[in-house]
Amino acid sequence: MARTSQITTATEHDVADPSLAAAGRARIDWADRSMPVLRQIRERFAASRPFAGLRVAACLHVTTETANLVRALQAGGAEVRLCASNPLSTQDDTAASLVVDHGVAVFARTGVDRETYYAHIDAALGSGPALIVDDGCDLTTRVHQRPDLLAGVRGGCEQTTTGVIRLRQMARAGALAFPVVAVNETGTKHMFDNVYGTGQSTVDGILRATNILLAGSTVVVAGYGYCGRGVAQRLAGLGADVVVTEVDATKALDATMQGFRVLPMAQAAPIGDVFVTVTGNRDVLRPEHFAVMKDGAILANSGHFDVEIDVDGLAASTVGVARQVRPHTDAYTLPDGRQLFLLAEGRVVNLAAAEGHPAAVMDMSFADQALAAEWLVGAAADLAPGVHDVPAHIDAEVARLKLASMDVQIDDLTPGQEAYLSSWTAGS
Repeated sequence: MARTSQITTATEHDVADPSLAAAGRARIDWADRSMPVLRQIRERFAASRPFAGLRVAACLHVTTETANLVRALQAGGAEVRLCASNPLSTQDDTAASLVVDHGVAVFARTGVDRETYYAHIDAALGSGPALIVDDGCDLTTRVHQRPDLLAGVRGGCEQTTTGVIRLRQMARAGALAFPVVAVNETGTKHMFDNVYGTGQSTVDGILRATNILLAGSTVVVAGYGYCGRGVAQRLAGLGADVVVTEVDATKALDATMQGFRVLPMAQAAPIGDVFVTVTGNRDVLRPEHFAVMKDGAILANSGHFDVEIDVDGLAASTVGVARQVRPHTDAYTLPDGRQLFLLAEGRVVNLAAAEGHPAAVMDMSFADQALAAEWLVGAAADLAPGVHDVPAHIDAEVARLKLASMDVQIDDLTPGQEAYLSSWTAGS
């Protein structure tokens, strides 16, 4: 909703240009219009102040939707310090508005190098947070390397599949020192954020970077989890011939039953016009695949980290240096003259080359995040270190609020139906 700017510039920050705040303010308000669930939560937080006096360190994609999550946490009394979870995903005008209009300590600039990226993570940790809000586990990993800060952390929330995978590995190794809520695992996050959000925004990023015609193209989607399913469905809807690669037999069977061809990457590599990786793993596209790809093949990654496409292996396979032919599109020339086009430096294409998920999708994901953080404040003392599910009532509440905002009504169980479902003696 529109508001009058109150210049409360944070004394501590590292953003590209604070003068961009007005543009960021307008975009944040635009996103807020499509985030009615989070807006209701923000209004409730402003009254109940569940985070009063708490320091929250957040490592998230610094986008307009994230700005509205930060506003909700801040309305609840939190002192938020924010850094970016990807060097190419930061919207500099959004970062400026958070600093200037809301006094948030933001450490994020588009396109920073690796050293600055990790310096920003340390800056977000500051003198020690009580809560961690993470997207990819980088902040959580770093605080575990800081014994001076670790003892003060009550718990955390993790937003993405890759981060949850890393957290479960930490828990198995006995390295995770506090409870973390796997926000990514909720139904409203999996179904909408991963399927519909990643599906639409990945296609958006590819088209902005290339302006190619997808209809009639053969597109290879590596990975058929929730994100891969969404990408494959959106591409098929645009007329692409979608081929899926997988390492999980059940997911490969699901893709087959949905009508997609399933092939090993070695067989898919020579026939693909476009490749999209969404696996959460590394080296999905490697030199042996580059060696057999078509001239003009386009390589895009929509997984969290920039390891799914072996960019170093690609560079070593080519002659000369990569050449930018369009914004977010670099040409790599192979010894035989073929060219492969890498999008967004192999980083997450839907955020680096586009704006990420639509605000209406992130409304639910960040509502889950905000309510999980509120629950964690009260429950952390009774939770063992490890990865914990979001309580079912939170997921149901987010779904209920979203339906209400869309003016969609559903049935209630009758007393007889409730009795039937709770009985083991009722016969057929």
